[in-house]
Amino acid sequence: MVDMIMGSSSSNSNGSSNGNSGEPQKVTVDTETLVAQTQDRMWRALKRRYQYDSNLKPAQAFLLNHINSKIPLVIMYVDLVGSTNMSMTLPVDKLVSIIRAFTYEMSSVIQSHKGYVLKYVGDAVIAFFPSSYNKLLACDNAIYCAQSMITVVRNGINPILNQYDYPELSIKIGIDEGENTIVQYGHDKSSPIDILGYCISIAAKITSITDPDRITIGEDVYNLIHPTLKTRFRELKDRIQHWKYTSRQTGQLYKLFLMEY
Repeated sequence: MVDMIMGSSSSNSNGSSNGNSGEPQKVTVDTETLVAQTQDRMWRALKRRYQYDSNLKPAQAFLLNHINSKIPLVIMYVDLVGSTNMSMTLPVDKLVSIIRAFTYEMSSVIQSHKGYVLKYVGDAVIAFFPSSYNKLLACDNAIYCAQSMITVVRNGINPILNQYDYPELSIKIGIDEGENTIVQYGHDKSSPIDILGYCISIAAKITSITDPDRITIGEDVYNLIHPTLKTRFRELKDRIQHWKYTSRQTGQLYKLFLMEY
């Protein structure tokens, strides 16, 4: 399966667009190739024949140009489900190999869809898609990326884990869009750069109420995505009794939308 997302510019190999401009562009992702590459790396990693090298430098380079300012971003939280159980049942070396493999493969999919990996927090991956130039395209990119991630876990990672009788992985994904403050902790260029704001907090909250292997988006994302994508989402009403977060635009309760399969 090939995911195609239309834009206007050519892509490069480091997951960014036009250097560090962040301008969204055409993305063509062959999901079958991603799955095949994932299976090969997973198999070799569990045999200790492959060393993963996760790279956060592209995100830091992009954010360096926006320190002490607010910029619009699509924020994605990817949370690994069941890692606590794995930590109780697997040898430490195998657990570490699986977590490293998971974070690397999710990062690879993010970069393939022109996103940036901000950081790893425990067993979660936090990513962003710049939306200054084209909010609609950035939101579409993020959703197609989320779909590819679930496919890679199901069809790429889990079949290899099954061969070793290891527990299967599943993920849950939350996505939101909005203004974010870029802050650097330190005074030199090598100091870590982070994202603060309502949007990134909401994305984390959205993920926390999402079921495994599902994608939930905020109202602001839903309002921006392509009409064809909208038909695949329904408003989430059945589990948000304690959801108290309001829309930054309307002041009303912030709506959530669940992707249906």
